[in-house]
Amino acid sequence: MTVAADLARHPLGTNPLPLLPMAQGGSWYAQDADDGALLAALEASYAAGIRHFDTAAGYGGGRSERLLGDFVRDKREGVFLASKAHGDDLTAAASLAEVEGSLGRLGVDFIDLYYIHWPRAGRDMRPVMEGLELARRQGKIGAVGVSNFTVAQMQQVAEVGHIDVHQLGFNLLWRYAEDATIPYCRENDIAVVAYSALGHGILTGKYGRDPGLAPGDQRHSILPFRADIWPHVFAGVEEMKALAASLDLPLSTLAIRWILSRPGIHSVVVGARNGVQATANVAALAPTISVATFAQMTSISDAIVAHVPDAGNLFNHYP
Repeated sequence: MTVAADLARHPLGTNPLPLLPMAQGGSWYAQDADDGALLAALEASYAAGIRHFDTAAGYGGGRSERLLGDFVRDKREGVFLASKAHGDDLTAAASLAEVEGSLGRLGVDFIDLYYIHWPRAGRDMRPVMEGLELARRQGKIGAVGVSNFTVAQMQQVAEVGHIDVHQLGFNLLWRYAEDATIPYCRENDIAVVAYSALGHGILTGKYGRDPGLAPGDQRHSILPFRADIWPHVFAGVEEMKALAASLDLPLSTLAIRWILSRPGIHSVVVGARNGVQATANVAALAPTISVATFAQMTSISDAIVAHVPDAGNLFNHYP
């Protein structure tokens, strides 16, 4: 894999493998996805040099972990595995059991990074963190992460354990984490992994002035598609597409690399449902992109996010 000189590996304490700038994740748990195509995506990513794979216990009811486990069975050495879980039982015992379940589905005896997938509003998440710290002491996981947490929620679990990584939704359309969450992570040596890099495909530039979503499409719940917000999103993406065309680069490449250029962000999770998409994602790591280009992207993004309210997250998901 050819990686631009300004993209680095990030060490995670005593974890044997560093955090890599790109992870393959996400799309293989889609209900209508084909296992053969998804395995081809994983193979293409691996062949191109990707070694960080991200999944979750809840994706596809465990299907995602089992599929990834089948894939890594003969190539575990050197592969950085990340998974996550969130259940209704917020106890240390249940948290440890979640890790055990992931280990079994993945068919491994060690997971490099394990996250608390979502916090529960108004609930004490410290017992969950205690369970992950016990799993760490038992040698079942390496690093401990949280995902989608506020600063207050991170401060709560930090009373009983050490947060190594925070995974959060972040892209050119959604940047509220820059206000408090990412600064807190920088101050406390917590690596940041961004997901939803392409904003449900919006930042590939594939949608028209009318996004053409059918009634009942789950994307109606995604904030940028909201009727009063979409015109501003569409206008900004059209500007980004013109900039990308002037550089002879795909817009997705600029969107991914812009995230990795932001202070405090160390890695980005990208999804792929086939080998072509996976290869395109990895190709985004190669070009040298100027600071001036990133500044132009930021300026366009500023104009978009001024019309996107801080609703907590992009997905209207509040467990």
